[in-house]
Amino acid sequence: MVVNCGDHRMRVLTMNIQEDLNRLPLSYDGTDVEIRDDLRDAHARLFDYVRRPGAWLSGAERIAVAEEARQALECALCASRKEALSPDHVSGSHDRVTDLPENWVDLIHRIRTDSGRLSKAWFDRVIASGISVETYVEIVGIVTLTTGADMFCRALGIDRFTLPESMAGEPTSQRPQGLREGVAWVPMLFPEDASGPEEDLYGTMDSVPNIGKALSLVPDHVRMLLFFSRSHYMDFEEIADPTVARDLDRMQIELIAARVSSLNQCFY
Repeated sequence: MVVNCGDHRMRVLTMNIQEDLNRLPLSYDGTDVEIRDDLRDAHARLFDYVRRPGAWLSGAERIAVAEEARQALECALCASRKEALSPDHVSGSHDRVTDLPENWVDLIHRIRTDSGRLSKAWFDRVIASGISVETYVEIVGIVTLTTGADMFCRALGIDRFTLPESMAGEPTSQRPQGLREGVAWVPMLFPEDASGPEEDLYGTMDSVPNIGKALSLVPDHVRMLLFFSRSHYMDFEEIADPTVARDLDRMQIELIAARVSSLNQCFY
């Protein structure tokens, strides 16, 4: 089945998607803020997506990645590295909550706690440790997408959503055609090169910012990012239009976005 998300599509693996979404353990208890329906739907679809097998990771591995991303905030090694002049100056073991491989745990914790100091040399060491570039991109997407939902809960002062049980099944192991090497650390799919199952990936956009292409080695990550952005920020196709507004006007939206990006060392 394919669920239409505006001009983009999110593949799902069930014919009873709404029934499944209603069973997810998502609670907004503790806030008096009215939560829009599109936000509730985005959160439900995100965690339904995360619990399913992906391109390179099983559903159980994807949920474990999300668990470790949360645990990173409680990790003493990560805290010490964050305070050090260089994270390479601090050694030790991570405070972990899963049985994921150690190099996966280190990758997840670094992305979650110290993303502003990641470098190409660090990335090369990650790949040399035995993590494929495809697995790397899938892990990055799970960490960043679920962190967005966690920060939503933090802003409201409510508990983070309970992670759902994973679903059985095997990863697709499908690598999109037309990827370009050498533009960034990882291969990316550009709109003009998208074909076959990815022909619709970017909707009607002819030009896509790199942040929209960064996860395209796992196309469904891009679909989820675009869908999630539509409710929490704006449609990517509207970003270039300065007249687009929501309850806040565009200047207010961008002031908040710029401040959050600065605090999180996101240099886009």
